[in-house]
Amino acid sequence: MDSSATAPLSSFSSLAPLEPLMDKCVHCGFCLSTCPSYVMLGQEMDSPRGRIYLMRAGVEERVGMSESVVGHFDTCLGCMACETACPSGVRYAPLIEETRAAIEHHHQRRFGDRLFRQLLFQVLPYPMRLRLLTRSFALVEWLRRSPGLLHKLPLRIRNLVALAPDPPPAGSDVAIPEQTAAAGERRARVALVTGCVQSVFFGHVNQATVRVLTAEGCEVIAPRGQGCCGALALHAGRDQDARQFARDLIRRFEQQNVDAIVINAAGCGSTMKSYGELLKNDPAWAERARQFTAKVRDISEILAGLQPARAPRQPLNLRVAYHDACHLAHAQGVRREPRQLLESIPGVTVAPFAESELCCGSAGIFNLVEPAMAAELGRRKITAIGAASPDVVVTSNPGCIVQIGASARAAGQPLRVLHLVELLDASISGRPIGDRPA
Repeated sequence: MDSSATAPLSSFSSLAPLEPLMDKCVHCGFCLSTCPSYVMLGQEMDSPRGRIYLMRAGVEERVGMSESVVGHFDTCLGCMACETACPSGVRYAPLIEETRAAIEHHHQRRFGDRLFRQLLFQVLPYPMRLRLLTRSFALVEWLRRSPGLLHKLPLRIRNLVALAPDPPPAGSDVAIPEQTAAAGERRARVALVTGCVQSVFFGHVNQATVRVLTAEGCEVIAPRGQGCCGALALHAGRDQDARQFARDLIRRFEQQNVDAIVINAAGCGSTMKSYGELLKNDPAWAERARQFTAKVRDISEILAGLQPARAPRQPLNLRVAYHDACHLAHAQGVRREPRQLLESIPGVTVAPFAESELCCGSAGIFNLVEPAMAAELGRRKITAIGAASPDVVVTSNPGCIVQIGASARAAGQPLRVLHLVELLDASISGRPIGDRPA
């Protein structure tokens, strides 16, 4: 049923204060070639400028929140490649985030879609609930080896099986110590955000992060009781949930006397750097959010800033394809630092590949709620990476690791996909490189 029959035209009215941001779009089209949804679908309304046109039409009550209109916003991955490409400096992030919030408040999704999204958000942001899922790895592997049975399941269930990460390495579920001393003279005192998905499925990345930071002279604080940062909720339009997660995280960290708050997940870092915007209308939290945001740094920013490097690097003779996580490169503008760190490892060659600026299809929960389009983007990414013949793929976001790994499996390419900090840890500590073949 067309939901515009029940949703009032004024349901877009919350976007009215953002009209000055819409006005900056001159519809030049520079964003089109970098927008994954436009590249895949070729429809104007599935491009950033097309969506901005729809936003304005909604504010002016020329369109309502029909299923077709909402669908054009659902195809947006929120990768922010358009912001990088835009010569007019359009800030697309607050536009799409506010639009998605308006949709979630005013649009009645179909029952199956609504239930699926609700289930995702009852599990993904909560580490204790996520850990229960790790008990299903045996079932996931069995289903993967039973394609006849698997293909009888609904598409979204098949997709969940395909995207399930490999079991975490032994010992990766050990909690990060609340305080870890720097090796040698202390250069900085930092607090580590351990995350929700990151702490459960990529605990080994958190452990490697602590080892690398301490080796470079950082004392690392990991406050107990921290949870989700709110990134998944914010990117899906669940703005109230995102604000509550933000308040909880700020409360955990603001009493820590640290030089920086470090994050090793690009999507989380992007959201944490926007807390000032997210909570600007909350008098009790606006200033606290700004102070928190001012200290947030991606792990690559921290390590690249600790020059000269203290910890000697051992050679790793590897050809590396570095995938720019969208929320690191486009949303945060962090591109040079990861490459600088890779170049600091003797023997590493960074192999360029085509369409490196195009999203891999992960994009928060996008690969869960839009599996067909996400899978096609993943195939496209793997084809481009495979042409570069790398020994390993390196990126800076857990979602990208999962998506590229799943796409490599589907393509029959045994690619190792690692977090940047895993490679640095192997070079500094001499530990074996994480071996999780796709």
